[in-house]
Amino acid sequence: MKLMTHNFLSSKFLKGVVNGYPLLLSATKTEVRIKEFDYNEQFVKKIVPRLDYGVLRLAAESVGEAEGLPPQINDGWENDEEFLRKLHRILVSVEVVEGELKCPESGRVFPIREGIPNMLVNENELE
Repeated sequence: MKLMTHNFLSSKFLKGVVNGYPLLLSATKTEVRIKEFDYNEQFVKKIVPRLDYGVLRLAAESVGEAEGLPPQINDGWENDEEFLRKLHRILVSVEVVEGELKCPESGRVFPIREGIPNMLVNENELE
């Protein structure tokens, strides 16, 4: 599961959960696949406004990949190539292979196996 995917997931569909975001990430195995993806500046510039940067930074910290990321996005980030490259790497090259996601409200755990988060739930867990 890529950290970009994590940024968009929630467990709001669970019974009794109001927000369900952000899911708490606990990775037991991560991989960095740099050679598969060429740097795409335009992609990063288009995706940043859609991200919750604070959540992305926390996820990057949880897998040991936050080095060089500022605590918040600075003014002029669109022209900071070093920042854009680091962000691109974190968004598309860092992948959680094994671990789990945990709902911050209910404590429900969703396993991540072979890079795929299993968000399937029992019918009685749905709103």
